[in-house]
Amino acid sequence: MARFWSLCLTMATLIILDQLSKGAIQTNLYYGQTIPVIDGFFSIAYVKNTGAAFGFGAGAGEWFRIIMFLVLPVVFCFYIFWMLIKTLKNATYVPLAYALILAGAIGNLIDRFSLGYVVDFLLFYWKDEEHHFPAFNVADSCITVAAVLLITDFFVQNRKEKNPQANTNASNTISKP
Repeated sequence: MARFWSLCLTMATLIILDQLSKGAIQTNLYYGQTIPVIDGFFSIAYVKNTGAAFGFGAGAGEWFRIIMFLVLPVVFCFYIFWMLIKTLKNATYVPLAYALILAGAIGNLIDRFSLGYVVDFLLFYWKDEEHHFPAFNVADSCITVAAVLLITDFFVQNRKEKNPQANTNASNTISKP
């Protein structure tokens, strides 16, 4: 039960950090403003993302946007919460990954419900801002880290299933005095 509450605290902290950082951008920058931080590599920018990742669906009709960016993500959050509960006893990083996904999804849903778009502000690029990676935010970073954790867990579990003898030998070697 302590693990559950620590994951809830992690989620709450990340959601608050996401919302505070987005609020700071909205308060201190005007829409479209960019402030170079590391010349030729990184800027803080105020971007309004009305689509999904990389702006997907930004120009779609209203009914599509309501279903894809409001209804389905809420349903998805309940599913991910159920998966988090289901995997709490695992000794892997999967519950943490689910907590990060939830924090990211909730952070972006708060924006979508309150503003109608997501505030993005971290802008990485190479040499000039014309060749940039799409802007993102703290919530997006949480989801990305979670994806890395889930992919890593998949490969670790896959390796264990393919070579159970190696894992047994390795654990026997470790436990020998």
